[in-house]
Amino acid sequence: MSVHKEIKRVTTHILQEMKERGEKISMLTAYDYSMATILDDAGLDVLLVGDSASNVMAGHETTLPITLDQMIYHAASVIRAVKRAFVVVDLPFGSYQGNSKEALNSAIRIMKESGAHGVKLEGGEEIIESVQRIITAGIPVMGHLGLTPQSIYKFGTYTVRAKEEEEANKLKTDVLALQAAGCFAIVLEKIPAALGKEVTESLNIPTIGIGAGQHCDGQVLVVNDMIGLTKGFKPRFLRQYINLYDEILGAAQSYIRDVKGNDFPNEKEQY
Repeated sequence: MSVHKEIKRVTTHILQEMKERGEKISMLTAYDYSMATILDDAGLDVLLVGDSASNVMAGHETTLPITLDQMIYHAASVIRAVKRAFVVVDLPFGSYQGNSKEALNSAIRIMKESGAHGVKLEGGEEIIESVQRIITAGIPVMGHLGLTPQSIYKFGTYTVRAKEEEEANKLKTDVLALQAAGCFAIVLEKIPAALGKEVTESLNIPTIGIGAGQHCDGQVLVVNDMIGLTKGFKPRFLRQYINLYDEILGAAQSYIRDVKGNDFPNEKEQY
């Protein structure tokens, strides 16, 4: 039976129950009202208003340029569409690193001005103080480890993370620290599947994988990638379910032909 027929609103409690009974969590990104309406109607458990909007919506090379105000705009657009899914919003680069008071203020702005249900932060022990301060204020926090795109200039590459023992051990330490701090879930991005399995089994809270193997408690993809709107981006972890780029391209070309050939509008399409 479809979960979305049984649950009126997904909460952190529901997500925890899903892990405990072995039911996988479905998560996709969303940035606007129209797409969020479709994804919520489809029955997604979690919608992530990702700072990946910087890439797929604004055309930036990295996630770094997007601002807190812009994230709030996207989040509010998504929230207006959603009746069921749990909506998490990325705290953008520069809005929480190194300053737990600023982190709390950023999280409060997102919650108050967008109506979102929780926030997501990248990093481990180095951001624990910010995580704790936000959670103490009653705001749910999702962690994010492995490949953390906001640190791309430190990594210098989007390759798989934590393949070496030292980095893998740090990740294992970080996930436990985030759990102890009170995170309700953790995204694991682009790490070896075996490590994803080990980490998932070590935690009481859910893990959401993106390129982290099938043993995570749930999976997330960027919706524009999943539906084929992003041209030429096909990493190993991406399963493309439809190619909307070609579909929309063909529709636009047909429209151009009809307009230039004076076929649109026809008599039935005018007043």
